[in-house]
Amino acid sequence: MFERLLPHMRVDTVYDIQLDELYAKGVRGIITDLDNTLVGAKVALATPELAAWLKKVSDRGFKVVILSNNNESRVSKFAVPLNVPFVHAARKPANKAFRKALAVLGLPPEQTVVIGDQMMTDVLGGNRMGLFTILVTPIAPADEGIMTRVNRTMERIALSRLRKRGLWYEGDKQ
Repeated sequence: MFERLLPHMRVDTVYDIQLDELYAKGVRGIITDLDNTLVGAKVALATPELAAWLKKVSDRGFKVVILSNNNESRVSKFAVPLNVPFVHAARKPANKAFRKALAVLGLPPEQTVVIGDQMMTDVLGGNRMGLFTILVTPIAPADEGIMTRVNRTMERIALSRLRKRGLWYEGDKQ
């Protein structure tokens, strides 16, 4: 059960993802979480650095969709200025949300990665759909809402079990 929470890759930030390697493996789509993955949970708009990264992603031939459990107002305010499609109120880790994001991209699971900061939503949902999952370190964990804090508590329990089984190492990025 806990193995479903294991990401295929771990990085500190989205900027650490080797886009050329993903492309060489046939990846053409990115489903990304918003809050604490791309920007802090209380940051309304993309930073210039993030806007440049998203342009680089697009220029390399990737399609991107934001998949967020947050409300339409929050997600659209962030995504529309960037011309990035989005799915709001997703209820991750529900399969329906990931199927909807794949439909927006027009890509199959084997050509798509999921990037997110939560094992209980992004990684679990992506793994259940057969997607390549990338876990990033949360940008601003102090700004998280109550449900995310509950998820973080469950993640700590899962991580303890995964460490005991020798499946998780703290320095084990990429």
